[in-house]
Order: sequence, then C-alpha cells, then structure tokens
Amino acid sequence: MKQLLKDVVATEQLLKETKVGVAVSKLRNHSAKDVADLSKVIVKKWKGEVHVGDKPKTKTPAVAAIKTENPSGTPSPSRQETPSTPVNVPHKVVPGAKPGAPRTTKTDGVTIVTLGDKVRDKCLEMVYDALANDSRYPSEQLLKKAQAVEGEVYREFRAVNAAYRNKMRRLFLNLKDKNNPQLREFIVSGDLPIPKFCTMSVQEMASEERKEADAQLMEDNLFKSLGAGEQEAETDAFQCGRCKERKTRYRQAQTRSADEPMTTFVTCVNCGNRWKFS
Repeated sequence: MKQLLKDVVATEQLLKETKVGVAVSKLRNHSAKDVADLSKVIVKKWKGEVHVGDKPKTKTPAVAAIKTENPSGTPSPSRQETPSTPVNVPHKVVPGAKPGAPRTTKTDGVTIVTLGDKVRDKCLEMVYDALANDSRYPSEQLLKKAQAVEGEVYREFRAVNAAYRNKMRRLFLNLKDKNNPQLREFIVSGDLPIPKFCTMSVQEMASEERKEADAQLMEDNLFKSLGAGEQEAETDAFQCGRCKERKTRYRQAQTRSADEPMTTFVTCVNCGNRWKFS
C-alpha cells in the first residue's frame, strides 16, 4: 500500500481498468488501524488526482468507490451534480448523537413517512439503517434508495405476508453485513439498480472475498468426496506449479455432461498442492 501511495498516479482510465479503487476503498474498514488509515490517505490522494471536469459516460464501481465532490462541498463548475454523487457536507444529526456512531434514522433525524402499515414502516426504517450505517451520502439520497427497495419488494408480493417479511429480512441481513460495504456503495450510488438487487440470490450479493472462499470450499469438498471412493494413480506426467516436483497422484471424474471431457484432479505428493483440468 505504501508503494501505491508513492508510485501510483490515479487516472479515471486506470481505476476503470484495474478496479484498484474498489480494492483500496474496502480496506478503510480494516480491523488493523494502520491499514485503514493508510487506505484513507490513498483514497484521498487519488480523489485529488482524478480529473472530475469530464463527466464519464457510464459510472463504474471502481470510479464510484473513490469519486466525491471537492473538499469545499460545492459541485465543480464544469460538472452538474447527479443524485448518485456523495457530498462532503455533514448529514443532519439529532442533539446528543455520539460522534463516530453508526448512522440510523434517529442519528440522522430522519422521519419515516408512514406507508399505512406498521410492518412496512419498520422494514423501511431497517433498510435505511443498513444503508446509512457507514455511508457518507446525504440522508435524502439514502431514504430514497430505502423507499425504492421496500417498494420493489411490496410490488412483488402485493401484500404484507410471510413471503414479503422473509425477503425483506434477507435483503436487510445482506445489506448490514459489515464485511460487504461494496454492496451498500453500489446500491446508493446507483451502480446496482434496485430491481436487480431485489432479485439477487444470497450468493450473488456476497462480497468478492466471500465468493472466493465459497468457491475454494466447494473445490476442497469435491476433492475430498472424490477421494473417498476412488483410488488415485501415481504418475510423473504432471509437474507441480508450486514446488516443481513431478511426484503426483491423479484421478479422473465426469463432473459435467457426458459429451464433455472428463476432469482430471491432481495432487502433488511432495507439497500437497492440488489442481484440476479438463
């Protein structure tokens, strides 16, 4: 990260192609204070380096993750402010709110206009609290997105029934996940449309780290399940990419349709490295 701070000069094209802005932005909530502080410094530096005079045709997550208004809190003269642009002015807070505490409808002083049903009102409040928790966006924008989420789910079921409650609960639990700030960012910024978000599965809403961990777990389980009932053959036909040795065991299995080639699973005897190919 120190090398990123020292050597990288951010441009809009660089952020779009590498998505490094998203990766560094996620580290602002890192448990290690020095990592979180350094990532904030890098993001602040890159904000100043990205040219905001030219409005991009399409806003990408990589740019959205670090792009904000200028420090004075006023829009750049050469760019019109859009609803998805965060502003660096303090959000409305109620007297007695603790500095640095998670944002909620109460700390933001937001009044939920009743929808005529207590369950719907509570669901709307919960979605707002999840979106606002660590957000820098203004209360009005957060409330608008929360209303859109609740409204989309209500239109799907046309009633406050068990299906409505279950879906709202599932969306809320994924939105408030402290390890998945990208999901909240993409929704509030507009990079993830509300109708699409409301149809996503739990796996699709998961963070990239969670998806990678799940994929690795599935692969490990596949290796174990195949190994439980099949004898592996030893061969020197394969070279381990980790230790470069050729002492390996392998087995083959039909993991796809019958007209597809078999998948070969290889395990290095020397270091335990495993890989597969078709």
